[in-house]
Amino acid sequence: MSSETLEVKKRDELGTLATNRLRQTGYVPANLYGHGEPNVNLAVRADTIHTIIHHGGKLLSLTGDVSDTALLREVQWDAFGIDVLHVDLTRVTRTELVEVTLPVELHGEAPGSSEGGQLSVVSHELTIRCPASDIPDHLHVSVSGLHIGQAILAKEVKLPAGAEMLTLGSEVVVHVVKPAGMDDDSDGSLSVEPELIRKDKEGESDD
Repeated sequence: MSSETLEVKKRDELGTLATNRLRQTGYVPANLYGHGEPNVNLAVRADTIHTIIHHGGKLLSLTGDVSDTALLREVQWDAFGIDVLHVDLTRVTRTELVEVTLPVELHGEAPGSSEGGQLSVVSHELTIRCPASDIPDHLHVSVSGLHIGQAILAKEVKLPAGAEMLTLGSEVVVHVVKPAGMDDDSDGSLSVEPELIRKDKEGESDD
């Protein structure tokens, strides 16, 4: 993954009133920290940070009042999940290992779906450790070999070179579950016992 460029401005005024005035000008507050250096209070354009988040950007090249490389560590949203209120940035080098949580993206068509099963995603995100310069946008999970009753675990997800899965390996990512009432030995159709025929025979009169 290539880094996204983010222009930043230093901000000296702190507090609720100053923050509200900042947001009214189209900026949101940000903090840069890490690597044993002093924390820096910054301001970033709201529209730019929205675009970066939408693109799944993680690694940022900071320009403007600060020149550095940073990881988009945390985003604080408003109550409706629409507007960004604050962002935290962590200083990194491109070669250092970082922990990131990434969305899971399914690929292919599970045979189990046509066997009467239901494809269900259990873990929508997974956490990995990888070099800062090689953070993927998402993790690809192929379900093309997934039959009914089968699952893909976190430890089975293919990772980029140099990456390590931090999510518990036994955690289910996606599986194909059997609908209620499906017999284990069936091919996907519901089993029906000839109960009605048996009852009819029992109810026959001797007349």
